[in-house]
Amino acid sequence: MTTDIQTALPALAAGRVAVITGGASGIGLATTHRLAGLGMKIVLADRAGAALDAAAAEVAATAGDAGKVLAVACDVAKPDDLASLADAVYARFGGVSFLMNNAGVGNNPGKPWENLDAWKALVDINFWGVVHGVQAFGARMLAQDTPAMIVNTGSKQGITTPPGNLAYNVSKSALKTYTEGLSHALRNEPGAKVSAHLLIPGFTYTGITEGATSKPAGAWTGEQVADFMLESLVRGDFYILCPDNDTPRATDERRMAWSVGDIIENRPALSRWHPDYADAFAKYVGS
Repeated sequence: MTTDIQTALPALAAGRVAVITGGASGIGLATTHRLAGLGMKIVLADRAGAALDAAAAEVAATAGDAGKVLAVACDVAKPDDLASLADAVYARFGGVSFLMNNAGVGNNPGKPWENLDAWKALVDINFWGVVHGVQAFGARMLAQDTPAMIVNTGSKQGITTPPGNLAYNVSKSALKTYTEGLSHALRNEPGAKVSAHLLIPGFTYTGITEGATSKPAGAWTGEQVADFMLESLVRGDFYILCPDNDTPRATDERRMAWSVGDIIENRPALSRWHPDYADAFAKYVGS
């Protein structure tokens, strides 16, 4: 599979450079290991602390060469931190072929009319952190004139927007729209060799899995998501829609189609969770 990936995706060739924000845990850390195993040079960006230091040591062991790994303390909510990250990466490695804007938080700030500062803090990381990453690296990656990729980590909650954590849903909905627009802009940029992709994990056990201290049976691991992402990139997918152990793709597709149908059918907002539509939704998804 390694040879197939690198043949199909020259952006992931041995010796090229991957930058992963939120790289010290979860999907980000799993991705750094997979790419280090391909012989890439790895940059892990995350909050300063023991987790980042430990992750860097782990990935250096996978790479077999500590010189191929750079760990940078970074707060993606701060554009200056991303600009400094880009400067450090280009000074050390001279280029970037894979940028994964993956850092995210899932803390729930509450109802729409509560806790403004907490709302802003979540959106600053989950949405603006991605924008900051693209702003810091995008033009430089285009100027390299070599194959490169940008992957932004979204969420199914940004598409079906289930009740429970509205701020998170809002941040990931905005990210979906932004990444779609980014892809369009890149493919219309003359001579561009950079593509954009939206990773849409299913139920995944990570550091932000609410209420879980061990992997639930229905969840995928970060490693499974990373492997599925690479397989999807080989196919050229923009929407990298991951299943999990509870939910097959067909069910996700029906849920997403129902959500869009709220507009077309003029149903109440979030009708999937409206008692008057419970039977109709269950029949629609075949449950």
